[in-house]
Amino acid sequence: QVQLVESGGGLVQAGGSLRLSCTASGSIFSINAMGWYRQAPGKQRELVASITSGGSTNYADSVKGRFTISRDNTKNTVYLQMNSLKPADTAVYYCRADRNEGWAIKAYWGQGTQVTVSS
Repeated sequence: QVQLVESGGGLVQAGGSLRLSCTASGSIFSINAMGWYRQAPGKQRELVASITSGGSTNYADSVKGRFTISRDNTKNTVYLQMNSLKPADTAVYYCRADRNEGWAIKAYWGQGTQVTVSS
């Protein structure tokens, strides 16, 4: 089992910045990709950004150039630096870790952290 604990959410004005952190514990070996997803009220959960153990990144078009995902494997932590925030970024942000388990890949989720951007 993998446990994920997120922190760093909050209320910020449009144009401001926040940094989210997610630390993994438990059976952290064989974790490959980690990422951030978000879910706004009435909408489906969507990918924001992901990063592999080797450092390859992927971003949603809506956040490219504003958000940066990074990873510290020595601390088992993934970060999401969010700049130039917009009200449309308001959502609950979830951390996800994909772990290789035999022939399958299992996804683990954090409890979520609220990000609210006021106009």
